[in-house]
Amino acid sequence: MTYKELQARDLKHIWHPCSQMKDYESFPPIVIDHGKGVWLYDNQGNRYLDAVSSWWVNLFGHANPRISKALAEQAQKLEHVIFANFTHEPAIHVAEKLVALTPKGLEKVFFADNGSAAIEVALKMSFQYRAQTNQPKKKRFLAFTNAYHGETLGALSVGGVGLYNEVFAPLLLNVVHTQGPDCFRCPFGESPTTCSAPCTQYVEEQLKQYADTISAAIIEPLIQAAAGMKMYPPVFLKKLRALCDEYDVHLIADEVAVGFGRTGTFFACEQADITPDFLCLSKGITGGYLPLSAVLTTNEIFNAFYDDYGTMKAFLHSHSYSGNPLALRVAQEVLAIFEEEQVLTKLVAKQELLKKLAKRAFEHLPYVGEYRQTGFVGAIELVANKETKSSFPSEERIGYQIYQRALEKGLLIRPLGNIIYFMPPYVISEDEIEWMIGTTRVVIEQFFKDRGI
Repeated sequence: MTYKELQARDLKHIWHPCSQMKDYESFPPIVIDHGKGVWLYDNQGNRYLDAVSSWWVNLFGHANPRISKALAEQAQKLEHVIFANFTHEPAIHVAEKLVALTPKGLEKVFFADNGSAAIEVALKMSFQYRAQTNQPKKKRFLAFTNAYHGETLGALSVGGVGLYNEVFAPLLLNVVHTQGPDCFRCPFGESPTTCSAPCTQYVEEQLKQYADTISAAIIEPLIQAAAGMKMYPPVFLKKLRALCDEYDVHLIADEVAVGFGRTGTFFACEQADITPDFLCLSKGITGGYLPLSAVLTTNEIFNAFYDDYGTMKAFLHSHSYSGNPLALRVAQEVLAIFEEEQVLTKLVAKQELLKKLAKRAFEHLPYVGEYRQTGFVGAIELVANKETKSSFPSEERIGYQIYQRALEKGLLIRPLGNIIYFMPPYVISEDEIEWMIGTTRVVIEQFFKDRGI
């Protein structure tokens, strides 16, 4: 079977995610045969450095021997079991470790099978808690501009990126929206390194007006990822937690993308020294191997559901693959790798190298408005005008064109509009970081040179 024949067979039946399929007429899918470490290899022998961790999930490299071994052994032992009235050791172990690792006060763990599902669980739990604690008016949610929380209808409702949710507006929940943090284009002219998050006044304005109907506020801690890796300081989270306490509103922390070391600490909420009422986790929890998510919450919330069956207070949300043993055994191994191989400690030097090389490579370029970085997430914001920070028109698809050129050189940097970002696996070497930055710079400079800039 030739490479082109495989591409043709794919396009005959497969509808790819987050894609305009007409693009595939001129840019057909790359057929990947195998992966090793940070590299993906296609059926023609070409390789691509996975600088985006295959949609932010891969932490310890493709075909990681240790994780693969754990998965293979579990597959020979128990592949799945109904998780109602049954349990298994990997689930127990992972729940215990998550409670030990997450901010103090999160004592109960509900397993689901992807990030969007985790958001749905948290929204439903918050809503049902209010209904069962004599607060029936609290049935709305507070969400932020530029937020992204997933693709299911509840998750889309609390999102703020029009590209994803505008077409579905008639189907979505009645949500209160508030201005999110925007440090690159700060309306107060502040610097994120010194500010006291005056932009939380927008949150307070909405809470003053609507708190009696709001059950929970939901936010992506430190980085609004799909919005273009918009980064903001921990003080915003700390003040948001205080406002939620003042107005009796739950705080849902969506760490689906930023948990498990991405921001430089195991969980982003640690940097603000806060405990959310719900913590949603997924993506890196299995190191990119299998779908899994978890929602952690407090005993106070759990106790509002704990009663005799006849009261109908149980949380009846269920997915067939909730608590899947394969996924949880892999998650168990991922957590063991973090602990035994001192991953976060070793990551510090790589984070600093990425920042140093990227700032040197990009900040002086006339079409780069900013290079920003939090932990092991770096982002280049491309702008039409550096002084005004005006963006390139979205229809020009600047980022997409750069992405295509980078693939020709063996680098996978799938963009977010005009944002080129780096979120590589933690196992990337210093030499590979240097190559990733150097190749990105060459591609970007050549692209704009060809445009006459």
